[in-house]
Amino acid sequence: MPVSLEKEKELLERMNRLGISEGDLQETFIRSSGPGGQKVNKTATCVYLVHVSSGLSVKCQKTRSQAMNRFLARRILLDRMERLQKGQADTERKRIEKLKRQKRKRSKRAKEKVLQAKRRQSEKKALRSKVPPAAPE
Repeated sequence: MPVSLEKEKELLERMNRLGISEGDLQETFIRSSGPGGQKVNKTATCVYLVHVSSGLSVKCQKTRSQAMNRFLARRILLDRMERLQKGQADTERKRIEKLKRQKRKRSKRAKEKVLQAKRRQSEKKALRSKVPPAAPE
């Protein structure tokens, strides 16, 4: 077996942590393309892995060994699942923080700055107004 037992065990623990079982995965083997010569042309070493419930899919043909590609495909899929889960949690946290910031009361200094900017803007707009025609002498 190209993958050590430790790495295999670690992968299974990680799958359990994320709540993914082997039954959730649909695995197909395809002939690889690219370098590798006769070995990849004759055998189906490319692994196409789909997580059925989420719809995430991974295609791995990094090595000429099917067993190694199976291991790598699972690892890549778990990485994507973790990123997806963390990303959703992260966006929710950012949304809540943004709402808190919006609801927070402004400091005196911040209020003064806003009012000063508004005054400057109104002065600029006043300068844009039409000049009345000059009175004849």
